[in-house]
Amino acid sequence: MATVSDGIRVVTAVGEIDYDTCEELEQALEPSGPLPPRVVVDMHQVTFMDSSGINVLLSAYRSHSAADGWLRLAGPTGAARRALQLVGLDTVIDCHETLNQALNA
Repeated sequence: MATVSDGIRVVTAVGEIDYDTCEELEQALEPSGPLPPRVVVDMHQVTFMDSSGINVLLSAYRSHSAADGWLRLAGPTGAARRALQLVGLDTVIDCHETLNQALNA
């Protein structure tokens, strides 16, 4: 699900992000429109994430950065947070505790 808040697209991810579900997230994160993409992925409802999800986030981060935009993560918890930390993606992509913090960073 995607919404827009002050020109920032918020993509809410729910449940598991794995090989079977990552294509939907990948499509939701594709840059669109004439403006540089500014996107926050709200992850507070993500219960699991494998390497497929890591790859989707890294690819989106790279494409948004190349288009002079940005990608931020909000509220990763549990297994998703551990996956981000394990591969060090939380040091590459801005991670915030809450959606509000990510929107206002």
